[in-house]
Amino acid sequence: MKIVTCAIWIQDHRVFSARRAPGQKNAGLWEFPGGKTEPGESDAQGLEREMYEEFGVRGTAGAFLTESRYTYAPDADILLRAFLFTSEDTPCPTVHDRVAWVTKEELLSLPLSAADVPIAAAAAELL
Repeated sequence: MKIVTCAIWIQDHRVFSARRAPGQKNAGLWEFPGGKTEPGESDAQGLEREMYEEFGVRGTAGAFLTESRYTYAPDADILLRAFLFTSEDTPCPTVHDRVAWVTKEELLSLPLSAADVPIAAAAAELL
């Protein structure tokens, strides 16, 4: 099972989300950005690194929010761990084709990656 982290980055009662670009797995679906934790990294360190690599933002991974287990294929079982995230930087996506700050209602109507659906329910409670 791969451990993957994602950022719940909230500003002004909106949460940050990103859409997977064409050519990527789950292309066209929205997600809470993040990525795999590398050997030797804590979840927080991995999330902070991924947010810098994918969006050019330096920020801080905070409290653990929730997690979701999902099997995309027989050999693609993930544990998605969501953490609150803060940054003062403006995100500039490098691997996603769209980003948005969405309201609770918008979040719950987005076509989300399957593993992100339970995370969205928990994030919506914070908005």
